[in-house]
Amino acid sequence: MFDNRTDAGRRLATRLEERGLEADLVLGIPRGALPVARPVADALEADLDVVVAKKIGAPGNPELAIGAVASDGSVWRNDALVERLGVSDSYIQRERERKAESAREKAETYRPTNRTALPDLTGKRVVVVDDGVATGATAIACLRQLRENGAARVVLAVPVGSPDSIERLEDEADEIVTLREPADFRAVGQYYRDFGQVSDEEAITYLDLGSESENGSESENGSE
Repeated sequence: MFDNRTDAGRRLATRLEERGLEADLVLGIPRGALPVARPVADALEADLDVVVAKKIGAPGNPELAIGAVASDGSVWRNDALVERLGVSDSYIQRERERKAESAREKAETYRPTNRTALPDLTGKRVVVVDDGVATGATAIACLRQLRENGAARVVLAVPVGSPDSIERLEDEADEIVTLREPADFRAVGQYYRDFGQVSDEEAITYLDLGSESENGSESENGSE
């Protein structure tokens, strides 16, 4: 069990240091990943920013992810589920446009008004951090966005994840670092003692911190 997201981030940072991993940039997936990503960025002495994606929910069941889209329109769709549910192409295209716009707006809330896009990723070593992987839909869309923006090496680092989803993500990242892949995985939150919601306002503060030690205590509060 992790005490909270900051505890998970510290443990994840230790694992990455043990593996000798280096990074030019660490990207957290808002909102819940930012408390995890801050200790990682500090340990790797890398800048911290965000990469944003939104899941595409099934018709009539928005919590069931049939895909996801990043802020630049990079998309992943679960073709097997789309076919099984009989979801139309027009529905997916409509939701893709709507969710991409939502992701862009979310990204803009996290960045200064004079810099609304991702930093230049050309040739960069990037570590993407989330607080855990359930379906992996948003992580896939985020990783594809980084590839399309020229990142030289992309690593996904998460404290815990579903073994099936982690396996699916292996085709999307150069390396995946996890602390736990429980066979009985049901939900990310079951591996945290404190897994409350993280507001946008709180998440943004982790981007402003110069050092993880400035945030030793966490008024933690969740992940999308």
